[in-house]
Amino acid sequence: MSNVTRWVRFRHHADIGFGQLTPSGISVHVGDMFGDARPTGRTLALDAVELLAPTQPSKIIALWNNFHALAAKLSSPEPAEPLYLLKAPTSVTAPGAVIRRPAGYDGKTTYEGELGIVIGKTCTAVAPEQADAFIFGYTCTNDVTAADILNRDPTFPQWARAKGFDGYGPFGPVIASALDPASLVVRTILNGVERQNYPIADMIFSAQALVSKISHDMTLLPGDLICCGTSIGVGVMKEPINTVTVAIDGIGELTNQFCQ
Repeated sequence: MSNVTRWVRFRHHADIGFGQLTPSGISVHVGDMFGDARPTGRTLALDAVELLAPTQPSKIIALWNNFHALAAKLSSPEPAEPLYLLKAPTSVTAPGAVIRRPAGYDGKTTYEGELGIVIGKTCTAVAPEQADAFIFGYTCTNDVTAADILNRDPTFPQWARAKGFDGYGPFGPVIASALDPASLVVRTILNGVERQNYPIADMIFSAQALVSKISHDMTLLPGDLICCGTSIGVGVMKEPINTVTVAIDGIGELTNQFCQ
């Protein structure tokens, strides 16, 4: 993975910028991360900045039942087409941010470590073999869910509400380009204990298939995020303060705290 480029967004004093993560720090760029990104020649130390979510997506698309192993465990039929919901863009929060239980909700909240696809070019009705040209890169995501809200009303599963609370969409800290997602493994560590460890190769719909099929439903814009779904090991965050890390070798580690 020596050719992988890792992009970050950051706040430095009052300024928000972006750049490439290098062994010596952040190589600051100007222009457009998804278009004409140009290095300035300036390097910032990583500990001198506050890392932000690496994009500001116009929409977040989150998959359900996209892994063979989880479908088998749940005795759920594998879908003929992607099953997905939209998370609110205001659910986005930064790597390292503290996520707080919503006021008025005292039920269970779960973590879901996932691979995220970041779109790099406007994408409408593309074929699977064209999809890589529209994928900017990949990131770590945690599709946090207010589990007790999801099926609280027997007449209407509340996917968007259960997953759309402020702060329930952390992702980052980087977008890694030029890697093969099928070779990746997602691990989720809760309070120091590994809870998830699953291969992306087990996805029912590959990254390219997801981009293709979803782009036939809606136009995908630069910076949009597709959360690829999760596999076995989703669990409840039970402690007063919970530290959750989603780690994908080749991309990085996303760590956040969830406070009851």
